[in-house]
Amino acid sequence: MKVPLRRLIRGQADDFLTQLFRYTLIGGVAYLFDFASLFALTDVLGVNYLISAAAGFVVGLTVNYLLCVLWIFKSRPDKSGRMEFAAFAAIGIAGLGLTEILMWVFTDLLGLHYLGSKAITTAFVFYWNFLVRRYTLFK
Repeated sequence: MKVPLRRLIRGQADDFLTQLFRYTLIGGVAYLFDFASLFALTDVLGVNYLISAAAGFVVGLTVNYLLCVLWIFKSRPDKSGRMEFAAFAAIGIAGLGLTEILMWVFTDLLGLHYLGSKAITTAFVFYWNFLVRRYTLFK
């Protein structure tokens, strides 16, 4: 499936590759907000890394949702903002559970630095969130 370069950035995102490309860009932006929040809360304010990870996840989730509905999933079956965000957040909460478990495993059990754990964990959770949201919420 060949997608013209211009279509990856502009216009409707109806096909899988365009959606995945845009979701990856948006995920990167949301990740920066998430990661910065995690770092600031943990290293600057001294909050436990698992609590900071949850707070950063909420910040990233909000950024992700806003950018997704503005740029990727414009044509949606249910445009009720509250219900849609609730479903988006519910999927995100499952992703948060996965994040917390994986961060604990990588940090406490395997001895990685919490920021390294976050980077590895994000890759797993990214694909979880994209696939579940695409095939359930924004189908």
